[in-house]
Amino acid sequence: TLTSKSQIIVPKAVREAPGVVPGDKIQFVPAWHGFRLVVVKGDITAMRGVLKGRRSRPLSIGEMNQAIAEIGSRGESGSARAPSRAKARRR
Repeated sequence: TLTSKSQIIVPKAVREAPGVVPGDKIQFVPAWHGFRLVVVKGDITAMRGVLKGRRSRPLSIGEMNQAIAEIGSRGESGSARAPSRAKARRR
């Protein structure tokens, strides 16, 4: 129920399901079927300065290719991997 002060009473079963405690912030995020309740943990201001000292300009395609080549020459692998031969045969 939405009150005259635009406050919403969240049923106990819903509050307890995601582990929400008094004082937590929640957001109602639009979804195709209505809204989704999202518990916001932490404070965005805690992220301040996390990118300090990072590049001020984007990498060029050449710089990206060079970085990829250097990683490949060291024998490192990334998180994106080609499908294994077994998976490729099943397709």
